[in-house]
Amino acid sequence: MALLRPAGEYDASYPRDMATIRQPWQWGLLFAFLVTLFTLPFSASQGVVALVNRIGIAIIAVQGLSILTGYTGQISLGQAAFMTTGGYISALLVNRLGWSFLLALPTAALGAGIVGLVFGLPSLRVKGFYLVMATLAAQFIIPWFTRNAFPQVLNGAQGLNVEVPVLFGVEFNTPQRYLYLTLTVLVLSTLGAYNVSRSRLGRAFIAIRDNDLAAELLGVDPFRYKLQAFFLAAVYAGLAGALAAHQLRHINSETFNLIDSILFLGMLVIGGLGSNLGPVFGAIVVQLLIEAATLLGPVVAAAFPYSAAGAVQALRPLFFGLAVMLFLIFEPRGLAYRWQVLKAAWRLRPFSH
Repeated sequence: MALLRPAGEYDASYPRDMATIRQPWQWGLLFAFLVTLFTLPFSASQGVVALVNRIGIAIIAVQGLSILTGYTGQISLGQAAFMTTGGYISALLVNRLGWSFLLALPTAALGAGIVGLVFGLPSLRVKGFYLVMATLAAQFIIPWFTRNAFPQVLNGAQGLNVEVPVLFGVEFNTPQRYLYLTLTVLVLSTLGAYNVSRSRLGRAFIAIRDNDLAAELLGVDPFRYKLQAFFLAAVYAGLAGALAAHQLRHINSETFNLIDSILFLGMLVIGGLGSNLGPVFGAIVVQLLIEAATLLGPVVAAAFPYSAAGAVQALRPLFFGLAVMLFLIFEPRGLAYRWQVLKAAWRLRPFSH
């Protein structure tokens, strides 16, 4: 959709043309939104704060998948496996080597990115369904490795207890305190993903997604850029995995599984492929659906007493599958596109017809 701007708004320079936040009131609105988020621990309940923590971590993971799938067109089912990698690396660095969480977090992201490079190698030869199968291997190999390799270090199927992050003498041992870590990393990751999408790297990703042969004829090296996309996606997954591991204070081979990788893809479909707001909208909607399924559990158990456990367990995949199906039918471009349509309609008022 073409970018529509209100009447009387002109651009006199290239930086002005590229600016995202263009009006003083938009800066004020952004500042108020960030203040509201960072003051949430003082006004919201512990359950709401824990939900916001989960949403923030999910957004970070989906942002990486958006770079890989939304911008580069490389479908992956291994995002949760890379989260496992980041979680284990951070846990080992903090628990065994005594590293600060501030150093362990970026190291875990870098380590997950290197593992992502290995599993991104098949993308150089295959695409589509075959690439999905190749990335699915990560979801089997990495959990198997954590269960069976180096049992004295990784503790086998039992996994590892993860220490509470400590920064500048402050223990982040409650959901309220941990929210500050999640939001800080989320703001930085959002800025990074947004700048990638606007850079030469992002334009190369989009060229490969649209037509990799034409992109190669124009001088874009698919070998290098596809690997960079896998690396960035795994880096974001490593960040999310490390944050989640320290929040849960435990990690094993089943903490992040294939279901989570499918959920991340569903979040991207619901939010919108190839957009910066897609991961945000998608993660919020899916996490709220999961929360709704949890809250409706007692109601379903009372209505179906003879199959209460099965009915409650079926609510989450039922809600998720129904949401994905409805979006694929009625709005395949996701909520981000619908948001652009609403903004365009508002700017065209009262001449929308």
